[in-house]
Amino acid sequence: MTEAPPEGSRSQDLLGSEHDDADAADLQGSIAGLANLVTGSLGLDELLRRVATFATSAIPGADGAGVTLLKVDGSDHRVVALAASHPFVTEIDEIQYVTVKEGPCITAALERRTVRSGSLGGERMWPRFGPRVGRLGVHSALSLPLLLPEQVIGAINVYAHRRNVFDEHAAHLGELFAVPAAVAVHNAHVLTQARALAAQLQQALSTRPVIDQAIGLLRGRTGASAEEAFERLREISQSEHTKLAELAQRIVEDAVRRARARRSPS
Repeated sequence: MTEAPPEGSRSQDLLGSEHDDADAADLQGSIAGLANLVTGSLGLDELLRRVATFATSAIPGADGAGVTLLKVDGSDHRVVALAASHPFVTEIDEIQYVTVKEGPCITAALERRTVRSGSLGGERMWPRFGPRVGRLGVHSALSLPLLLPEQVIGAINVYAHRRNVFDEHAAHLGELFAVPAAVAVHNAHVLTQARALAAQLQQALSTRPVIDQAIGLLRGRTGASAEEAFERLREISQSEHTKLAELAQRIVEDAVRRARARRSPS
């Protein structure tokens, strides 16, 4: 005859199941939030901040999170953009990226793997980062690389004030969240770059006529070719640390003033 499990055991199983269900619901809600982000109406910084907020909700035990967009080249990295869900995460990011240039996000991105620590103050992996963050009262960290096929674009850093907060269950949920988060962050970055390029092209189109006019004036004064006149314009721009379009506008305006002065009665 099979004995029924003790009442306490059944209660623990039910409680664990309820926690798992709640964690799954939080994860699903956060992923749905990612899907609803309209990148066309958000700047990159704001989108990263919202991703960090969703990460805090998706990962059990998290007190705050940050998202970092990195340019990774071999063993080197460069921060392109970053955002945080809470001010204390911003302070930690300052320590990691500026003060000591080591920490869980950098490790996760360079090694393309999930990184966990339950006692940052004594963490040997980051001997300069860990103690500083531990003194801030933050002891647990979970860092997840943001991966695309054959490319790492950054990482999500999740922090908690208590020790040993992020177990394998939390890491698994974080990894599930990181997959769509990588796509959202990448798309936002691409869109931001496209917008910047479009603005540059628009500016080039709007300034091209005045640059052509300045080149014509220089040719008229010196007898130089168009290429020589443009090169001279570029040299003056660099020596005066002035944008090419601004220099061209100044040359044209000076020529107009001189022409008006010649026409005006003495």
